[in-house]
Amino acid sequence: MSPGSVLAAFIIPAGLIIPAAPSMAQQVPDSLFAPKVGTPAYKEGTGPVVLVDAGHHNFHTMEGRYLPFARILQRDGYVVRSHHGRFTRVDLDHGTILVISNALAEANENDWNLPTPSAFDSAEIAAVRSWVNDGGSLWLIADHMPFPGAAAELAAEFGILMGNGFALDRGSQDGRMRFSRPAGTLADHPITRGRNSTEQIDSVISFTGQAFRLEGEGDNLMALAHDVTLFMPEVAWQFSKLTPSISASGMLQGAAIRFGKGRVAVFGEAAMFSAQLSGPNRVPAGMNDPTAPQNPQFLLNVLHWLSGLL
Repeated sequence: MSPGSVLAAFIIPAGLIIPAAPSMAQQVPDSLFAPKVGTPAYKEGTGPVVLVDAGHHNFHTMEGRYLPFARILQRDGYVVRSHHGRFTRVDLDHGTILVISNALAEANENDWNLPTPSAFDSAEIAAVRSWVNDGGSLWLIADHMPFPGAAAELAAEFGILMGNGFALDRGSQDGRMRFSRPAGTLADHPITRGRNSTEQIDSVISFTGQAFRLEGEGDNLMALAHDVTLFMPEVAWQFSKLTPSISASGMLQGAAIRFGKGRVAVFGEAAMFSAQLSGPNRVPAGMNDPTAPQNPQFLLNVLHWLSGLL
């Protein structure tokens, strides 16, 4: 839930509880969050260069709400840099991994209504596709509406069909969803196995996001359960009896794709890789949430897969 943790809820037909919109202004990075990195992948400052997008009205940047994200990568030895401006092949060739989290078109930066045009123009999309095909690694994160709409055209290049809505679990009252091996919603994959048994992931938590499908080849990581519904409002966080919806059973919130010589990791929820404090009570939301102890290692495992260590 990129716009923070759930602070309130209201009920619509069929007994489903839908989280109400939190205030974006009340979400700040948890600057004290400092998870341990067991065995760093690289010596400090010697790992692959990770470019974190900050040029597309991103809700998450490494200087802002993804500060804890960037710090974990740095502790693991990665070199993390902000990327400002449009994507060009020349600029992308300066990095090994490109992270795009919750990009938006300028029209939606402060207006989360339909329509939700692409955050990227056709030349940028072609540059990213070519770069990945030739060996680059893309980590694409697009949370609930309007973020899937902004990322949809780029995602489609890699066989990803994003759902521009809110994926909500009937059994959750706060927007959280648990993906686990025993439940069959967290797949067995190099990302969930890690480099050794201490890095194995058995469950992760997401905090309200979208649902997507793979139209091309790829590996499921996080599959939505049978009681999850994808609601598609015209305005973010505004729901009614007339809000269109479909079953999200079997749709995904996480996947890994090999594309040409490169790799793509795609996730339909962003807070799970952040560490934020939300609301006047500064409620933890993300990797700092006590219900999500394995989320930090999951983040590192995704990076290790993207950089070819897994």
